[in-house]
Amino acid sequence: MSVGARARRLTYLVHRWTGVGGCLLMVLWFVSGIVMLYVGYPKLTPWERLGALPALSAEQCCLPLDAALASSGVKLPAQSMTLTSIRGQAHFLIRDHGGAYRVIDARTSRLVSDVDAQAAQDEALSFMPTATASYDGLVNEDRWTHSGRLNAHRPLHVVQMQGEQPATLYVSSTTGQVVMDAPLSQQRWNYVGAWLHWLYIFRFQSSDPVWSWLVIVLSAVGTVSALTGIYVGLRRWRFNGHYKTGSRTPYRAPWMRWHHIAGLLFSGFVFTWIFSGLMSMNPLSVFSAAGERPITMLYYGGAPGAGGMLGDMRGVIASLRQQDFAVVEMEWRRLKGRPYILARNAAGDSRLVMDDGAGGLQIRDRWQEADILKAAAQLLPYPIVDSQLMTQYDSYYYGRQPEAMNGAIERRLPALRLDFDDPGQTRVYIDLHTGDLAASLDHRQRIGRWLFNFLHSWDTPAMLSTTAWRDVVLILLSLGGLLVSVTGVVIAYVRLRLWVKALK
Repeated sequence: MSVGARARRLTYLVHRWTGVGGCLLMVLWFVSGIVMLYVGYPKLTPWERLGALPALSAEQCCLPLDAALASSGVKLPAQSMTLTSIRGQAHFLIRDHGGAYRVIDARTSRLVSDVDAQAAQDEALSFMPTATASYDGLVNEDRWTHSGRLNAHRPLHVVQMQGEQPATLYVSSTTGQVVMDAPLSQQRWNYVGAWLHWLYIFRFQSSDPVWSWLVIVLSAVGTVSALTGIYVGLRRWRFNGHYKTGSRTPYRAPWMRWHHIAGLLFSGFVFTWIFSGLMSMNPLSVFSAAGERPITMLYYGGAPGAGGMLGDMRGVIASLRQQDFAVVEMEWRRLKGRPYILARNAAGDSRLVMDDGAGGLQIRDRWQEADILKAAAQLLPYPIVDSQLMTQYDSYYYGRQPEAMNGAIERRLPALRLDFDDPGQTRVYIDLHTGDLAASLDHRQRIGRWLFNFLHSWDTPAMLSTTAWRDVVLILLSLGGLLVSVTGVVIAYVRLRLWVKALK
């Protein structure tokens, strides 16, 4: 047998036996992928969180921030300082540079240190006031709480909510806030959706290398199976002429014929989806940023401060109210050393509050481009070679629907896009409404965006804007991939049964 014939034979065997092992898994992936178009993994979006908060009252709130800090004994500097509502009452939420939270009652300056079962239920009822609550204990991590952003809040109080829309709420044992909601209907769909798709049955902690490598290996096997299947399918199809049966395919058994024909039609999509799923795991960190990352502390110009007019809660709330802005949360910040407050209402809209330098407060809708450019020059020790004011999304900065994996990430317009002349060709996007560094990608990460997000989700702004048609096409192609996989399962079953009989 020639070398070429041996290579072809090996390719056939690789496809046969990886297909035996992988087709059932691919059936599960395609079914769960269709579900994920409409039901995502549980997450608490900023809009859900803010929408559950009451408006802050100038009459009932609050001690000046610097006085509350001094009385409670909490020391500065801090990583972040926020005024929000917990259990329906105003509290200062202080996070130090180590990531630990301290909570201060904004009316009494009392340091809140114990979040017990009753406090967790009270917060849950504040989040869902029309439901009834039952306490279900503490959990460090379960099937719905793998997200690493919850690490600072563990262990989590679990509260079951009964009513028109039953749900499980997770309350931070550190801050007493609801940090995750998992509606019961979403949980049920997830068993055939995201939880199944990501093989979370094998994941036991937020950082789980065993689970990561399991998904990488299985995705790699599926990719090889699809790639070898494309080769075998093309080799076995008679593009010119026919086999003795009069057909262009040599297979006579119905399942084999359907597998061959469906494979030729849909194997390209099967391959790109499995391959992009592999890329989503960032194997061997191939898409991790290679060079220097933006230095946000220099961009902000220091830790947030607590004094002056911006520390007078009543005055700030009253000024916002005069502009018909019902603030529910405020965060103290700096931009290139200039202090300001980022205020948000229940709809997620924001305002910037700063000292006007003449004894009053200035309230803006957003930062000016020139303000951001001065601060952004500090992000990297390299010059900015291009800046663009974005009023439309591009291929790297765009919003997704809430059920998508990154659907809880805010992507607002206008934004400022900046390109740096660094070895990694870093591009950053800054939200002008908040001053936040919304995204940062070097050339490696931009490649990863195409090999994962695009191939897996077809998520360019143009495609996302045609929601119904995109869904229809993705579902039809997924059904085609499902046909390839189901016929492969039947073929694998028949072959394994014959193999077992031969061993007896």
